[in-house]
Amino acid sequence: MTIRPSATTAMTAAMLFALGACGSDPLSGEGSDDGPIVVSSANFTESEIIGNLYAQTLEDAGVEVETQFNVGSREAYIPALADGSIDVIPEYTGNLLLFLDPEADVSSPEAIAEALPAALEAEGLEGLEAADAENKDAVVVTAETAEEWDLSQIGDLADHGDELTVAGPPEFAERAVGLPGLEETYGVTVESFEPIADGGGPATVDALVNGDVQAANIFTTNPAIESEGLIVLDDPEGHFAAQNVVPVARQDLLTDDAEAALDAVSAELTTEDLIALNLRVSGEEKVEPATAAAEWLEERGLVDP
Repeated sequence: MTIRPSATTAMTAAMLFALGACGSDPLSGEGSDDGPIVVSSANFTESEIIGNLYAQTLEDAGVEVETQFNVGSREAYIPALADGSIDVIPEYTGNLLLFLDPEADVSSPEAIAEALPAALEAEGLEGLEAADAENKDAVVVTAETAEEWDLSQIGDLADHGDELTVAGPPEFAERAVGLPGLEETYGVTVESFEPIADGGGPATVDALVNGDVQAANIFTTNPAIESEGLIVLDDPEGHFAAQNVVPVARQDLLTDDAEAALDAVSAELTTEDLIALNLRVSGEEKVEPATAAAEWLEERGLVDP
């Protein structure tokens, strides 16, 4: 597979700050063909964990690696991949394809797998082997709200638009997979939207549990769904596409050995692993993402102890 939107896409202010803080003018556009491979992540915990899996695996394979994590959303990091500011990042197949081609067929994992390589190639990017591990967008409510409003699927929210506040990442307000798509697919409109830039993380969960919002865009591998007794509303129309984890890199950048190392991670990574890793980092243990990644890689025999 492969990824990348046009290199002319403007960098967001968040990207400029996040990458600029790393030193050495990462947005110069000069790329890193003659230097270390720059492994990056989006601005949420799971992406940073997977980014660490990739970085440590590449290092174990003898690749010189630099890390620049938490660089923002796709609107920031896809252009950075395109211009060589970063080189490798974990992605999610369905939403990535829709970002590159809003009209793409994402009705099934097979349709996504068929269309994604060409969409990536058009942008000078490449996707490697996708993992079985999947982390889907979801609309989540508390058990109390589900009972009070008699909710079981997303479309049930359509009767409560005048009292519905939804929390989610800022881009959820504009992306087709976000509020515009929920209105088109299910007729769900909202009274207000609460942008929270933590990728469906603790602040988003707190807003939902505390009753500040009635529904939230939270990823299905978030351990808070189980620990807080939250309800994932059914998506019978398949609004949220399949979201298998896939490493994305600049085209023709990685050696065969580097690609093999990343493919080995994808071959082992499961949805249950994602939930467990997220729990270790975001739960009571509060393990650093790099530590959780290192221990998982050693347990799977993917790196030398």
